[in-house]
Amino acid sequence: MKGKIVLAGATGYLGSYIAKELKGQKFDFLALGRNIEKLQSLGLESEQIVKVEVTDPSTFPDFEEPIDTVISTVGITRQKDGLSYMDVDFQANANLLDFAKKHGARKFIYVSVLHGDQMKNVKITEAKERFVDLLKASGMEYCIVRPNGFFSDMGDFLDMARSGRVYLFGDGEYKLNPIHGLDLARVILDLIDNNQTEVEVGGPDIFTQNEIGELALKAQNKEVKISHLPDWIRRFAIGGLRTFTSSRFYGPYEFFLSMMAQDNIAPRYGVKRLETYFREEVDKTQL
Repeated sequence: MKGKIVLAGATGYLGSYIAKELKGQKFDFLALGRNIEKLQSLGLESEQIVKVEVTDPSTFPDFEEPIDTVISTVGITRQKDGLSYMDVDFQANANLLDFAKKHGARKFIYVSVLHGDQMKNVKITEAKERFVDLLKASGMEYCIVRPNGFFSDMGDFLDMARSGRVYLFGDGEYKLNPIHGLDLARVILDLIDNNQTEVEVGGPDIFTQNEIGELALKAQNKEVKISHLPDWIRRFAIGGLRTFTSSRFYGPYEFFLSMMAQDNIAPRYGVKRLETYFREEVDKTQL
């Protein structure tokens, strides 16, 4: 490795874990972000922080020292500040790619989503995969990382469990193995000097949706009550949201409802357990 690692999206869920791991493993790196206070809250030194608005190329600094790898976790789940998925998930990453090329970076690592290339009809993944196509055609060494869901995404199960009942579409037997942000961060750092171009990543344990619902209820010390709704309700909800609301509103719901209707199993990595994560999250609410 000949040069700095540049991390974009450092204050997000995954980005914050990557930033802390880069520091802990003593990498030479810079964390880009628009909120200096959030970057400082990660325990980073001032020389590891650069204020950048990734949607505005004019805010990018010029570096004299070489850059080895750009890692991007840039993306939005819920649209805000008037920005669309194309503005952020596609264009902001395209800006980062131009920056990487300009400074002679060796490699670009981008975090998309499992099965994203098969879900281009969904607004969030449409924008992500448009950038994936751009990156693949760039001529730069690259790696597309495809996680199948974070532990934090499973918060919807915990939210339902607080009311004492979890609602699922269909029979609840679709399977997934979500991963903790720290485990995924360590996988990504291992990919810096790895020649794989596309990596699917999941956590160590494979669950059915029913089993995740059960874990969420037990973490809340609730009786296991799971209701199964006909899948036509899910399909009707997606159609209604697309028809009567803007993508700014329906984007995250469309993505979640689409992911719930398929298996999302990826190769197993990491050591963090979902059951432990659920109990820790519940404990936080009871402090």
